[in-house]
Amino acid sequence: MARTIHEFRSPRRFVAGTVGQPGDRTFYLQVAQGTRLMSVEMEKQQVLILADRLGYLLDEVRRRFGTPVPPESTEVDDVSPLESPIDAEFRVGSMGLGWDAEAASVVIELLAVTEQPLDESVILDDTEEGPDTVRVFLSADEAREFSARSMRVIAAGRPLCPLCNQPLDPSGHICARSNGYKRDAEFSRSLEFVDPDVLAGLSRLVPGFDASFEVDDETDDQIDDAEDDTDSDDGDDTDR
Repeated sequence: MARTIHEFRSPRRFVAGTVGQPGDRTFYLQVAQGTRLMSVEMEKQQVLILADRLGYLLDEVRRRFGTPVPPESTEVDDVSPLESPIDAEFRVGSMGLGWDAEAASVVIELLAVTEQPLDESVILDDTEEGPDTVRVFLSADEAREFSARSMRVIAAGRPLCPLCNQPLDPSGHICARSNGYKRDAEFSRSLEFVDPDVLAGLSRLVPGFDASFEVDDETDDQIDDAEDDTDSDDGDDTDR
């Protein structure tokens, strides 16, 4: 099928954000450049994987090419909500990461979900056949900022019960590890909420989560990776 590639080479903003309350959140990535504003819908696991892999890519770029890369940081300058209107162009099915050595930019590619298996050769390629795509170019500093904010957005959901590792609702939950005792929960819904234990628990909740980032030794001018969409069941109790 003919595809549309939405390219943003100099975005003024590229962020992850959510709509809804903890436990019932919808995740979006939103990019703005000039008067253009575009949002795509994602699963929480996809945002987590993208933020994680960005860190590995930047570290590998510094190691292999000697490119100046800022250190990993939890500091976030942009804590503003998503801009309106929030109309998803599509739901993301696959993602690609690359490094444009000439522009010294990270390339993030978000591809629409497809009914048929994706031909991975279309990722980071301008072929006319394939799913619609959003392609964003970021500096190393902007990529670090995106990752840090994304982790904060993820951590702003429901915290995990320290006994059964299941999400806590504001009114508490029935804990199987405490013989049905209803544990109360107090937690922040702010973007500023960060709990390392929550982040550690996420890696256990994401099926097939892989913290590694492999680089093809035969390709020095580009690093790319694709992730298939991880769909969650409608009845899943884990926090969105």
